[in-house]
Amino acid sequence: MALRFSSLIFRNFLRCSVKFHKAAPVENASWFPNTGSGGGFGRLRTSGQIYLHFTPVCFIASEAVSEMLVQGKTVETHDSLCHRPASVPPNNVEQMSLLVNHPDQPENAKILKVAIIGAPNAGKSTLSNQILGRKVFAVSKKVHTTRSSAEGVLTEDNTQIVLLDTPGLITPSKAKRYQLEKTLLVDPFDSVQEADLVVVLIDVSEKWSCDKLNTEVLKCLAQNPCIPAVLVLNKVDLLRAKNKLLDVATVLTEGMVNGRRMRVRSWSRSGPETGSRNSKVTADRAETGAQEPTVLSSQTPAGPPRGLPDGSGPQELSKEELRQLESRRGWPHFRDVFMLSALDVEDVEALKRYLVVGAKPGSWQYHSGVLTDQSPQDICTNVVREKLLEYLPQEVPYSVTQVIELWQEKENGQLDILLKLYMQKDSHMKMVIGLGGEIVGRIAREAGEDLANVFLCDVRLKISVHLKK
Repeated sequence: MALRFSSLIFRNFLRCSVKFHKAAPVENASWFPNTGSGGGFGRLRTSGQIYLHFTPVCFIASEAVSEMLVQGKTVETHDSLCHRPASVPPNNVEQMSLLVNHPDQPENAKILKVAIIGAPNAGKSTLSNQILGRKVFAVSKKVHTTRSSAEGVLTEDNTQIVLLDTPGLITPSKAKRYQLEKTLLVDPFDSVQEADLVVVLIDVSEKWSCDKLNTEVLKCLAQNPCIPAVLVLNKVDLLRAKNKLLDVATVLTEGMVNGRRMRVRSWSRSGPETGSRNSKVTADRAETGAQEPTVLSSQTPAGPPRGLPDGSGPQELSKEELRQLESRRGWPHFRDVFMLSALDVEDVEALKRYLVVGAKPGSWQYHSGVLTDQSPQDICTNVVREKLLEYLPQEVPYSVTQVIELWQEKENGQLDILLKLYMQKDSHMKMVIGLGGEIVGRIAREAGEDLANVFLCDVRLKISVHLKK
């Protein structure tokens, strides 16, 4: 254990060394550091243009954000190593008490509400869990794991980030065809209206859909043009041709990032030594003559993206506007673009720092001890459903009904849970039980381990399977 901790400290020390290293001075230019374990977009600014050299994974950000991430952040990076995320009390009364308790905020409190939206199975819950530092949202490879919106809370020093984890955006026709809950249609749009920032997550490993924004995502952005949005290209670790990220980013942003036009050109070997990999992006000032773009930061409060109408509520879209959205592939008003793997702690750290830096002065929504607005019982049923989705055939998990029969905390701190699963068919019941109870035993064991990590106590979970009458 001591060896692993020493290794972790050493890795973070190396991270800081790389993150805050500046290249040799270049006349009329300034370098912006790469972050993330897999490299990224280094950024060289000369008069009138921004050059981006590609080394697989990072972000395209404005100058002010890059400077704020560099200046004075060495201490924060070291602090984050020792920062322990909050946990969820297994007692429902304690959790509700925390949720209704008056926030214990400092005088200079800051807050940022972030709605994470995207197509089903884009990795929204995985990203939320990684930012929070603890697994509170169910994750599986199957679609519609998240059935309704839930909130995760990250509190660091004087800053609170509220993550709105949403179901994957789907069309009303799909919801009707597969008889899906109304929450899958309504919750993502409601979450965006509550947010200060929208994170649009794209699965770049999806060959047939990664170069076009989901129509429902576009509709969500178009109805709320005054809420800033950033684009996050996820699962880059599964993409073999990393240079494809440049093309995808250009299409999904329609060549515009934060009011500047991007152009992809073939790379010349005569360019900078650090950029001799694949290709180059230049971001010129938009032809509209926009000034230096504003950024989401503590120094420059977030406002409506330049050139969009101001307004406080969602805008109604006409039938013609909806038809135009269906033919569009991207959105030209993203503030910044991130490229990462939600499974990689160091990749997500860059996005996490970006959110913390972007928090605005305001009152906290929750007490610092709150990790999520979910009840302990909701977390339990979601974790069990995650395991059902993982181990059972496609149609079976979606028809299971869960009932918690016992939830008891013992004097020694152990939490005993008795959960009953009700199945619609006898054949489904046999699948869940497995040969000699192997499947249901594995589900109970793995779900119990996940719950122990959330509640920070010993959990004994027993699962029984019954036929629904």
